[in-house]
Formats: sequence, structure tokens, C-alpha cells
Amino acid sequence: MTVKRIVANIAAEDLSAAKRFYGDVLGLDQLMDLGWIVTYGSSAQMSVQVSVAREGGSGTPVPDLSIEVDDLDATLARVRTAGFAVEYGPVDEAWGVRRFYVRDPFGRLVNILTHLD
Repeated sequence: MTVKRIVANIAAEDLSAAKRFYGDVLGLDQLMDLGWIVTYGSSAQMSVQVSVAREGGSGTPVPDLSIEVDDLDATLARVRTAGFAVEYGPVDEAWGVRRFYVRDPFGRLVNILTHLD
């Protein structure tokens, strides 16, 4: 058996709010809209992972989602321009990532990161 995909499901009443954060800010494509569920993603190859944690590292809370981006500074600028408050960072962490935390429109804590070279 091979796991082909992992999907994060977020309960929300206002599905249109997802477009502002996941579509407009993070640049994900709308892959599906059935009226009761909307899915954002990318056709690019992504790795499959599930993390289980006691804390989020550096004494932070465990984020609901972690999203790796290729340009953290550009993503941070888009987050701030869209009016989303950064709750942690940006910071270079000892384990080789640069990251920040932000809450999506549904209150989920999202860890936005890039790997340091």
C-alpha cells in the first residue's frame, strides 16, 4: 500500500474567506468547488507528511498546518499586505528553517517556512 495524498480539512462556514488567504495570499490554485467544500492546492509535486508534536519548536504552540514556500520574504509581505497579523517570527530556527506563524481566516495557526541553505 502507498499513501497517495494527504488532505488537511478545515471546518468553516464562510468558504469564500479561504480564497483570500489560501488563493490570493499564498497563491494556491482552486482545484475544486462543490459548494460545500472548496479545495486549494498546486499541481506541483509535493511530499506527503504527517507530523505529530508536543510543541511547535522554540517553545511555540503546535501549528495546525505547515506550508513550505520558496520565498519567505515575499510571502511575508503578501500576508502583511492582506492584513493578517504575524504571531511569531520571522525567525531563523536552529534546525535549518526560516519561518513565521500567522492565523488563517478560520483561526488555524499556520507555520509558513522555507529551508535555509
